[in-house]
Amino acid sequence: MANIALIIAGGVGTRTHQDIPKQFLSVNDKPVIIYTIEAFQNHPDIDAIYIVCLDGWQDVLQAYVQQFNAGKVKRIVKGGKNGQDSIRNGVYAIAEAFDDEDLILVHDAIRPMVSSDIISDNIVKCRKYGNAVTVIPCMEAMLKSGDERHSNESILRNSLFRAQTPQTLSVKDAVSIHREALEKGITNSVATCTLLLEFGKEVFFAKGSELNIKITTTDDITIFRALLSMQKSTWLK
Repeated sequence: MANIALIIAGGVGTRTHQDIPKQFLSVNDKPVIIYTIEAFQNHPDIDAIYIVCLDGWQDVLQAYVQQFNAGKVKRIVKGGKNGQDSIRNGVYAIAEAFDDEDLILVHDAIRPMVSSDIISDNIVKCRKYGNAVTVIPCMEAMLKSGDERHSNESILRNSLFRAQTPQTLSVKDAVSIHREALEKGITNSVATCTLLLEFGKEVFFAKGSELNIKITTTDDITIFRALLSMQKSTWLK
């Protein structure tokens, strides 16, 4: 059975206030998305990589794939109007080439520090339970607000987990859940895990890491540079 990474690179990245999408920002002379691709390229259990790319940037991405010898990248798919749309485009493209029982690991292009252990645990947990969602426990005090200005209610943090990516499903289940979402008019679920929950599905946890950061703001880019300068693992070149 094959394991396919589906890297979602369809975002514009307005919160970084840069002229180019954040997945294409260069850090230490390498685009962010290449760090992400290489994490899957270097994993022995990943058989293929599909990338959903922001429209208009496909040629740029293809040039980077060739430059950095990312041979597992099999197809670049046009991005959609939102995250759910982009993931569906990628899922349908994978379904054309792979079997129902193969696994799709949906991952944000802007999480370049994903580790080999996280990828492996997603595969193991999905094979065991039917799906896998990378999570980390919530360590901070959590406050609930209706207006984003003040709060009069807290939420017990030991019941909360922060979802990361990858989030993993079989090809069959991924196609089914996206097809059903279209039929029922669900068009803007923010992640694979939230889409599953909207249909009353149970989701199963795979281990995440605080180092598996999502680059959303310029502060995150600074953190990423710092992590690169001090990281000791060999999975990231």
